[in-house]
Amino acid sequence: MRIAERSFAGNRYAEHPFFTNPNQKLLLMSTTTVKSSMLCPNCRRLINRNEPACPYCHIKNPGSWWKTNRLAAALSDPNQAINLILYTNVGMFLISLLLSSRDISHAFNNPFEFLSPSNRSLLLLGSTGTYPILHLHRLWSLVSANYLHGSLLHILFNMVALRQIAPLVIQEYGAYRMLSIYTLGGIGGYILSFFAGINFTIGASAAVCSLIGAMLYYGKSRGGTHGQNIYSQLGRWALSIFVFGLMVPGINNWGHGGGMATGALIGFLVGYQEQKRESMGDRFLGISCAVGTAVILTLAVASGTLNHFLN
Repeated sequence: MRIAERSFAGNRYAEHPFFTNPNQKLLLMSTTTVKSSMLCPNCRRLINRNEPACPYCHIKNPGSWWKTNRLAAALSDPNQAINLILYTNVGMFLISLLLSSRDISHAFNNPFEFLSPSNRSLLLLGSTGTYPILHLHRLWSLVSANYLHGSLLHILFNMVALRQIAPLVIQEYGAYRMLSIYTLGGIGGYILSFFAGINFTIGASAAVCSLIGAMLYYGKSRGGTHGQNIYSQLGRWALSIFVFGLMVPGINNWGHGGGMATGALIGFLVGYQEQKRESMGDRFLGISCAVGTAVILTLAVASGTLNHFLN
């Protein structure tokens, strides 16, 4: 109580009934304490916002804006990190349908083409391949293509796979590393398909395959019963994707293979949680991938919409 009384000493409101009432003083102190408390962005334990370092996990300046902004808070929640990717994919799919207008395919006899955006709208929004990169000079399409899909079934398959694999990646690597693997792995997959001569390609499957690649590396590196189970399960996933790509025409197996290889490489470079906890470098890379993707997609939608109405 002495601290509270000193803080009001000399204040002309000090004798007001609100401040002289002991119960009101206690309420004021409790409110102040709540406002100065927060969950550590790293270990999620209750700490003081002004702590120079978390007393539990020892992360420095846990109350700084860099670690507590809305994006960082969203990425600290595994479900929010996954939803961020999922909703972005769905949003881009809806925009591609809107830009397609009368050219949307309603082929009920072919589920692979049902609700298919036009190739023109996909090109405007950032599909990738040899043509967009070499002739249109759209190197940024290596990012945007990961959020475009050719049909309702296409996006449904990829988002179901994302929902199943991403929680496992977050559990073993962390949310920030998962986002980095997803973004950079998708880019790596499309770089390989570019050098393989793929003219026009889209889809989140390269990025999803990068998550599989990271988990294959984790299972093989960790070993033991848990590691072997993960390696066997994800290995069957990888084999199924490869066989499916051979059986169904138009599947970009180069993108799938490149995504898996890039994901495994990034998994090796950043390490998993049992080797080392997520660092500030991991957080910086993950947030940079999220912000960079947001900027690219925003510009892609803006330029694509403008070109759609002007031409």
